[in-house]
Formats: sequence, C-alpha cells, structure tokens
Amino acid sequence: MVDLPKSLSPQRLLKLLKSHKNPHSALQLFHAATRHPGYAHSPAVFHHILSRLAADPTLLHSHTPLIVATIQSQNCNCPEDVPLILLKAYAKTSMPDQALKLFQKMDRVFGCRPGIRSFNSLLNAFAESEQWDRVEKFFAYFETAGVSPNVETHNVLMKVLCKKREFEKAKGLLTWMWSVNLRPDKFTYGTLINAAVKNGDLNLALEVFDEMSERGVEPDVTCYNMIIDGFFKIRDFLKANEMWERLLRVETVYPNVVSYNVMIRGLCRCGRFSESLEIWERMKRNERKHDVFTYSSLIHGLSEAGNLDGAKRVYKEMVVRGVSPDVVTCNAMLNGLCKAGKVEESFELWEEMGKCGSRNVISYNIFLKGLFENGKVEEAMCLLEFLCEKACGADSTTYGILIHGLCKNGYLNKALRVLEEAEHRGGDVDVFAYSSMVNALCKEDRLDEAAGVVNLMAKRGCNLNPHVCNALIDGFIKHSKLDSAIQVFREMSTKGCSPTVVSYNILINGLCRAERFPEVYDCVKEMWDKGWKPDIITYSTLINGLCQSKMIEIDMALKMWHQFLEMGFKPDITMHNIVIHRLCSSGKVEYALQLYSMMRQRNCVNLVTHNTIMEGFYKVGDCEKASKIWAHISEDGLKPDIISYNITLKGLCSCGRVTDAIRFLDDALVHGVLPTAITWNILVRAVIF
Repeated sequence: MVDLPKSLSPQRLLKLLKSHKNPHSALQLFHAATRHPGYAHSPAVFHHILSRLAADPTLLHSHTPLIVATIQSQNCNCPEDVPLILLKAYAKTSMPDQALKLFQKMDRVFGCRPGIRSFNSLLNAFAESEQWDRVEKFFAYFETAGVSPNVETHNVLMKVLCKKREFEKAKGLLTWMWSVNLRPDKFTYGTLINAAVKNGDLNLALEVFDEMSERGVEPDVTCYNMIIDGFFKIRDFLKANEMWERLLRVETVYPNVVSYNVMIRGLCRCGRFSESLEIWERMKRNERKHDVFTYSSLIHGLSEAGNLDGAKRVYKEMVVRGVSPDVVTCNAMLNGLCKAGKVEESFELWEEMGKCGSRNVISYNIFLKGLFENGKVEEAMCLLEFLCEKACGADSTTYGILIHGLCKNGYLNKALRVLEEAEHRGGDVDVFAYSSMVNALCKEDRLDEAAGVVNLMAKRGCNLNPHVCNALIDGFIKHSKLDSAIQVFREMSTKGCSPTVVSYNILINGLCRAERFPEVYDCVKEMWDKGWKPDIITYSTLINGLCQSKMIEIDMALKMWHQFLEMGFKPDITMHNIVIHRLCSSGKVEYALQLYSMMRQRNCVNLVTHNTIMEGFYKVGDCEKASKIWAHISEDGLKPDIISYNITLKGLCSCGRVTDAIRFLDDALVHGVLPTAITWNILVRAVIF
C-alpha cells in the first residue's frame, strides 16, 4: 500500500518518483497516484515514468500499454519528447511494428503531431531491424508528409548502407551531403569508420578519418578508439601506435578510459606487455580512473604471457584501490595461477571468489583444467561434485576438460565412466570430449572401444569431425589394422564428415607402409578428383614410402618427384635428401647429381646432401667425382664431420687407395674430428683384406 499526501501535485509526485531508485516501486507509486482523487498527471510525470520503462525492456513490454492508455484517458497533451522516448526504445529493442503503431496515433493519443525527430526515430526502428524495404518506403514518405530530411535522417541512411556493406554508396552519400550543404557530423563519419573497421577495411577507415579533418569536422575520441582497436585486431602494432600518437598530439581531444583500455588490451594481444604496463602507469599519472575492464585486460594479458608477478601486482593494486574484481577479472587471475602451477595460491583465490560470489561455470572450467594439468586428479573430481550441486551446473566445456584431463593423467577407465554417466544424465557432451576419448583409446590399442565411442557420437546426434575420424584411422594403421582404417575412411562421407587432406595423408602413409602402391595411386587420384590438392606432407609420405620400399619403385619415385615440382611446391632439404639417397642406392647416380646440382643453385643443401651424393659416387667407383663433392663441402661453407670422413675413407679403400685414405685420417685429426670404431674398422679391413 502506497501512502500519498491528500494534496498531491505533479511537481510533488515527480520529486517522489525521482527518490525511488527501484523502477518497480516507482511504478507502484505512479499507479497509486493515477487513482488518487482529484489528481491528473502532467507531461513531465509521463516523461519521467516512460524514461524509467525505456531503460528496462521487460518493463517496457509489460507496462507501456497501461501508461499510454492513461495518457489518452486523461487527455494529456504531451510534447513530442514524450512519445519520442517510446519510439527510440522500440527502435533499440527491434520492435518496428510497435513503433509504427505509436507513430500513427501520436496526434490522437499524445496530442502532438510527429516532427522530424519522430520521423527519424521510426526510420531508425526499421533500420535497426534491417527491414530495408520499409526504410526505403518510409524515407520516400518524408516528401509526401512535407518533412525535410536533416543530418540525423542521413545518419540513419548511412547506418543502413554500412549494415548492407555498400561502402561505395556510403562514401557517395557523404559527398552528396556536402554538395547540398547538409554538413555531415562526427556521427555520420563515425558510423562509416566503425563499419569499415568491423569489415577489416582499415584503409577505408583511415581515408574517411582523414577526410573529417580536411572538411573541418573534428574527430572525437571514439573515432580514434575505433581505428586503434581495428589495427590491434589485425595485429598491426605500428599503425595502432601511430594513431595513438596522433591522439596524444591533438590538443582538443583527450584519451578516455576506453582509449587506455583499447591500448592495454591491444598491446597485450600483440605480446607487448611491458608497453601495456607503461600505458597503465601513464593512465595513473593522468588521473584516469582504472575500471574493471582495464584491470581485467592487463591481468589476462600478463597471465597469458607467463608474467604472473606482473599480473599479481595489478590484481593487488586493484583490491587496494577499492575496485571490486568481477568474475572475468578473477577468472583471468585464476587462469594465470593455474598455468604457472601455483596450485596453493589458486585455492586461496578460489576461496576468495566463493566469498564474494564471483564464480561461474567458466571459473570451474578454468580451475578444473588447471588441476588436471598439475596432476591434481582427486581435487579436480571433488570440484566437479561441488559444481554438479550448483545451479550453474556442468556444460559441454566442463565434460571436455574432465574427459581430456582424466585421459591425459592415465585414468582412461574413469574417463569412460564419466562419459557413460554424462550420456545417462543427458549431459551436454561436445566433440572435444569424444575426440579426447577416441585418441586415448587408440593409443592404448583399445580400437573396438574407440569405434564404439564414434558410433555413440552419431547416435547422440553429435556431428563427427575429421579430427575424431583421423584419430581412429591413425590408431588402426599404427596397430596394423589397415583394412579397418580403410573402412572408417570410407564411412566418413556417409556420416556427414568428409575426409580432409590430413585424412588422406594418414591413409596414404598406411598404404605406403604396407607397400600397397596401386591403392596409393588410387587414393591420390581420388584426392585430385574431389578437389583436394596434395600438400607437402602428402608428397613427403609418398616419396619416402616409395624410396624405402623393398620393391623396385625408383621410377615411380622420380615420377612423383617431378609431379611434386610441377605443383609449385618448394621441397625442403630432407625431401631432396630422401630422393638423392634412393637414386644413389639404385645406382642412378647421374640422376642424383642433376638434382644435387639444382639444389646447390638454390642454396638448398646441407652436409647430409653432400655425404649422400659423395657416398653414391664411391659406391659406383667414381672417385674423381666423389672428390669434387668433397671440395663442394667447404665451398658451401660447411665442415666435414666424422660421417664425411668415414664415407671418404671407405670409398678410397674400396678403390685400393689406402695411402690417400690415411692422409684423410690425418686431416680429420688436424681439424679436431675424432675417429670412431667405424673409422678404425674401415682402415683395419683395408689393410688386412
């Protein structure tokens, strides 16, 4: 029951309403006054109570009709400002139909005709709801109604063009506005700058920003902030810092808290943590009040970088300054402590978070992950039980962390039980949890169970992804169950999970190891037919498999090598060395020499390359060419190792040049290369036999 004075005036009621901070109690007071004998609300009272409703979408929906009916029943002639509150609120909450109905009955209900501000608000309601046809038709209605569009009207049109990503038309609108003496303001330009930044077009954003100054429209701090943030998001520190310096140089615009927050967060994102601390200190010197976001950004960045001491210092200062850490800040600090292995300190912070009510399911997930990573399995399971009792409950991320953590710590059977319990309870188990389970089972050679988990995923409606299937395929191949691997591979497409290049690479590796080369080529052809281009791993696997085969497959290897080069890939030294080794082993040293020469021209050789081709020439008895390769070693800035000397000693001895071999041994000793048992064995055998 609300007590009101017998003599109640609108002015007195307005004071009472303002004293009630709770909107629900203010509404009770308003409705009680409506029923008060001999009292009628004024436009100012209606303006105040509607403003309170507009701030809360729930109250706006439930209480507005009654208040509008009260305005109509009391025949209160209100200025345009009163219905304008509702028009703006409907636009903000994407309620264009309600906005239109209100607009159409303004004269009858509120006693005022719509002016340009009401027209703009309704136009904006259509724009916010992305109803482009209604925007176009209503804008055309301006002329019919005799209403002249102003700058604010065109700001709405600018918003529409930006939402539709029609940036050329947006730039054209700016030019047209200047041509008809409709001076664009900072909101016109700011809308385009913001849209360009979000679209990743920082060049356009800078172009529009510079045009502002050229046209005499001073950019506000928000424009600077948007561009700085945009550059940081694409990791362009230099341009972000350049814009920050411009902001500091200008005399009429000053960095605000958002500016500092953008800088701190961006510098942390770019890994420039010392500079983020400098900005933080500058913020203090300029007496800019740090907010929770400032602290949270800095703590998160420092924690991610492993600078736990810095993060703790910032956190302590936050508490000393009386800024209450929110759950995001606490989570950032907790994550840093867990990553650093500070389990005891993590528990201390956890208790503090509980006392001030700053825990959510993300907090539990961070702490669970940290405990598992630090081998605290029992503590993690106790924490899980506590979480299940809370209202927030476990989510899909929780189960993923739990199952992955148990598997990683060797509790595979326990992980399986957790998965079964989650399934029984109808828990939200995501693909990460299933993937962890499949990987762990495959490593333990429990392949049938792994296949069962994959089938369970399909039954639960959880979309298979290549990562899960690849783990199972790889598991079967590693345990010599190639046909089972092929079956899983073939079933991927039927289960809505098409094989990727990685899937093909795993299968090709298995087929090569089994020397089933006709199937290898079928697999590669299938890749091409389905639009997958073999990558460097594909070709490495093929060449390595062919070259190490017991079968005579050197021509196949060479064919694949040339195909590899035609693809435009740049093979690494290891791949070159594999091919050279296989060519030399097959007696095709001249082919190997061609490849070797090409590699030297591209500066793509190492000591293994020289040793391999040199050994190849010695095997075919070509000591002269082998000695030239020896000379190339020093020419290419390399130093022979004991393997180089052993190859040379063995090659010379096999050609009967034992004296030359002993001279090379002396050379090795002079250069500090110590002989091995292999070295002495080569020389002893040469002398004895």
